[in-house]
Amino acid sequence: MSVKPVLVILGPTASGKSELAFRIARETGGEIISADSRQVYRGMDIGTAKPSREMLDAARHHFIDEKEVGEPFSSGDFASEALERLDGIDARNSPAIVAGGSTLYLEGLLKGFAELPPADQEIRARLRHELEHRGAESLYRRLAELDPEQAATLDATKTQRLIRSLEIIELSGTTVTALQQAAAAVRKGREFMVIGLEMPRPLLYERIDRRSDEMIRDGLVEEARRLYEQYLPQIREESVNALLTVGYRELFDCFEGLCDMQTAIPAIARHTRNYAKRQLTFFKNRLNVEWVDSPLNETGLAGLTEKLCRRIW
Repeated sequence: MSVKPVLVILGPTASGKSELAFRIARETGGEIISADSRQVYRGMDIGTAKPSREMLDAARHHFIDEKEVGEPFSSGDFASEALERLDGIDARNSPAIVAGGSTLYLEGLLKGFAELPPADQEIRARLRHELEHRGAESLYRRLAELDPEQAATLDATKTQRLIRSLEIIELSGTTVTALQQAAAAVRKGREFMVIGLEMPRPLLYERIDRRSDEMIRDGLVEEARRLYEQYLPQIREESVNALLTVGYRELFDCFEGLCDMQTAIPAIARHTRNYAKRQLTFFKNRLNVEWVDSPLNETGLAGLTEKLCRRIW
């Protein structure tokens, strides 16, 4: 069985990734793997710019509405599961299109976390303090819960590797086992064709501002209110990363009485612009990307769709 190259469409928020991926999937009969760490959660629809129900019905999407808010799903989990899904797509003889902007999801898939994160002295000092006061068995039990495969390879008395394993979990948001499995899978030689969508910064910011306004009109405040009422303890404890997402976080602050709506709504667009800047910095510094102009109208979208279809199918 010949393995087709996997098309990866990345870029900052509001650059048009989802629509382009959908057009290509519709033209080729392909399947879309969403590399968005928030769209995987049910109930977070408007604020994550989730594809419409019509798009979801017309093309098979993976990692959309597959988890409940609060259910752990790390970048390492995504990398491992996405590679398994790609095997299934290959078996169905369909093209695969990865689309999204979650930086660590994409890095994990493309590079496999081949390099473990460097040491963090603050985390190590805290773990050593815990070791001294609670003992090695306490740390080992925690590792056994978080990464049983790695724990099984360790002797609880070998505290250096024990601390390092827990440190990696804190730094990367995933386990040593998941990192190693993802890296090994990537090294099998799967080919990725990574396309980045870019546009002049003022135009990108204008699109972000416009989309933020559209989200409010489409019911973002009401969606955030439902999440606020359902997950209030977790929001106040800041214990669930998904609930710290831009677009929701500002409205939660408003519901808590920390600001008014006239302050919260402009903050959503401002913080989204800042997020887009961080995405671009990451992609340009950490990943090997072929950058193309983001299509700004139907003619441009049709042309880029046709060009990319020819390259993968």
